[in-house]
Amino acid sequence: MKTLKISITVFCLFLISLAKGQQQEYILQGIVKTAEGEKVSNATIIVGDTKSVSDRDGNYLIKLKSSDNNLEIRAIGFKTFNQKITLTSPQTHKDLTLEYQNNSIDEVAVFGRYYQNYKLDSISGSLRLTTPILELPQNIQVISSDLMADQQVFDIVDGVTRNISGATRQGHWDNQYANLRMRGSKIPAFRNGMNIEASWGPTAEDASVIERIEFVKGPAGFMLANGEPGGFYNVVTKKPSGHDKGSVTFNMGSFNTYRGAVDLDGKLSSNGKVLYRFNAAAQQKDFHTKYNYSKRVSIAPVITYAIDSATNLTFEYTYQGSTYLSNGNYVFSPKGYADPDISNDFFYGDPSFEPSHIKDHSAYVYLDHKLSDRWKLHGQLAYFNFEMIANSTWLNYMKANGDMPRYYSIADEAGENRFGQFSLTGEEFTGNVRHRLLIGGDFGNKKFWGDFRTLLDSIPTPFLNVYDPKYGIAGAVFPTIDRSKSLRTRAGGSNYVSSVQYMSFYAHDELGFWDDKFRLSLGLRFTQASTTGRTQGADISDKVWSPRVGISYSILKSFTAYSLFDQSFVPVSGTDWEGNAFKPIRGNNLEVGLKKEWANGKWVSSISAYNITRENSLVTDPDPNHVVNGQTFQAQLGETTSKGIEVDITGEIAKGLNINANYALTDSKISKASDASTIGNITPNTAKHTANTWVTYRLSEGFFKGAGVIASVQTMFDRAVGSTKEANFKNYVRTDGGISYQRGKYNLSLVVNNLLDNRKLLTAGSFSAASAAIKAKGGVDYYSYIVEARRNMRIGIIYKF
Repeated sequence: MKTLKISITVFCLFLISLAKGQQQEYILQGIVKTAEGEKVSNATIIVGDTKSVSDRDGNYLIKLKSSDNNLEIRAIGFKTFNQKITLTSPQTHKDLTLEYQNNSIDEVAVFGRYYQNYKLDSISGSLRLTTPILELPQNIQVISSDLMADQQVFDIVDGVTRNISGATRQGHWDNQYANLRMRGSKIPAFRNGMNIEASWGPTAEDASVIERIEFVKGPAGFMLANGEPGGFYNVVTKKPSGHDKGSVTFNMGSFNTYRGAVDLDGKLSSNGKVLYRFNAAAQQKDFHTKYNYSKRVSIAPVITYAIDSATNLTFEYTYQGSTYLSNGNYVFSPKGYADPDISNDFFYGDPSFEPSHIKDHSAYVYLDHKLSDRWKLHGQLAYFNFEMIANSTWLNYMKANGDMPRYYSIADEAGENRFGQFSLTGEEFTGNVRHRLLIGGDFGNKKFWGDFRTLLDSIPTPFLNVYDPKYGIAGAVFPTIDRSKSLRTRAGGSNYVSSVQYMSFYAHDELGFWDDKFRLSLGLRFTQASTTGRTQGADISDKVWSPRVGISYSILKSFTAYSLFDQSFVPVSGTDWEGNAFKPIRGNNLEVGLKKEWANGKWVSSISAYNITRENSLVTDPDPNHVVNGQTFQAQLGETTSKGIEVDITGEIAKGLNINANYALTDSKISKASDASTIGNITPNTAKHTANTWVTYRLSEGFFKGAGVIASVQTMFDRAVGSTKEANFKNYVRTDGGISYQRGKYNLSLVVNNLLDNRKLLTAGSFSAASAAIKAKGGVDYYSYIVEARRNMRIGIIYKF
């Protein structure tokens, strides 16, 4: 490691020495705005082969080679700006004004457009970097709110993975949290740039609060503390835009689904110093399984106060609450996966169960200060408080005829997280070399408590039979749950108490050479993390240095090649079945790729190849003897190696025709293990091939102007669950379709999911071998899995004002 740090330092000094004596020629900077003074973010500024993107406050900075330049600006909903600019000094401040596409903002910028904003040119401010996505030496894919609205997505688990190459969802407790995988491992959840991953969580974000979702592939440890080697997803919540606008959305559909949402955005003061954003949603949805239901509500107010022209203070609060009957929708079979003799509406619970409740609170405070035209300071604090009051059931064993004795347990959880971040970003020049600098730190503390005691070893009723289920257990059968003591006290005697705290400091410099055509990224992060267990032997403390080196080269202004080396370190809370603390997950990533914009930036394609080694991967403990009171545990693999190729296409490929398509080859296997027989096995819960396409087409003229059609295909092939050297899980092929119509301020759409009514769409699965003791009771080996809903539809109506 010391050798690597010395090499990086010497290389930087060498590059700077080459640049000495050369003088930069011109720097143009300012604000991109409208004639009304509203800031325009994500505007692309182009001068020859040089490109820059305005940030969320409309600020831009671009280095120019000569005094006379042809300047071009592109932004969705605005006319292309073209102007010849003559600069008379080395540094020039110039604000640039854009015009809306036509005189009616209602008809073009917001309503009735033939295109959808599937393609975004820049990442959010929560990821710190100001370099356009096209020029970043990493594969970062972004799901826009437009795309989610077209797909009638209700929350983070509702099909968002179809939009990202190689991303899959392993269904589990869908009423509670997302379980997303990418590049051979489960990826953590980030929200607004903070790692909020918990032992069982976080609560899946409601779509009403989501502005975009950023999938960062690879470790990206220079950017954020504690990123998985496979990457992470970052949910960016909605903030005030300064525009007075809003929308109301209503959805209804199969399985007694009803949903309403409102989004209000505007100014609270006439001078624009106080801005607000308010989002709220309420939803009633039954599942495709009998009796199971979910009721959700989400409320998210945000206030931004401009202390002065250079300083903004933002307060954000989000509440998510839900009531549901059962957390998951599992099926069990003695025969195999997708047992055709078991109905698609099979429910393993009972309508007599007490409903469970989740209350999730989160609060953010952001401070943004502009030190100068080139330097900005950002700080944010966050507090999360999660509580779940629940019960649960699971089978004790399975009989050959389909009978499954069940036990009944408490399933209470609580989590409390505190986070802090600060970062300083700026741009400077040494001779002819441009530096984009990032310096910052992350601090966090995560605590979790769980009470999963078994209350009934066996529910004293006739066994539930998967082939002929009969429901209606008498309420008197269930004991009264004593919750007089706090959950923190009740959890104290179990393995389900964990505390992880960390702090990290990082520095990153992106050096631009040859008029910014060649870019070298150098980063280094130091992390100190500690995990507190039940015993001293379960405590872990680590201090780790994580380097990063990346290069990218603009072959053309719309065509970039890149390569990347990055490392990751993730402290892991929890213990195995014996109470031993988990070791941190460590990973190395090597990646190369190409990115290309087409049709003047209307759509973009990318291809990447990677090799990731990941130590101490977590999987479900496969040993049936390691089940205590019906509770399963996790175990750590020695090392997995993942290799793959990913292809993504996003944007408007022809007038009115928008597409989001992707393909991924993921070859992930166990490369080191204490049990030598497992070496070469496929990493559990991976699919070797995934391919997805979402297409919308809307007429922009003629009698049927505003009418559109929707088509989608999702596939997963060569899937593996459990310990296996060959694919052992059913292929996944799902088709969706629909129609839509936009007129003025209204948007009406109908989406039919699982159009071909495939009853074998499995999202998760496992195999359980019967022990000798279970066989003595008449038990047999059995399969557990989650199957998606049969054909169903959703209708959505959006009114924008």
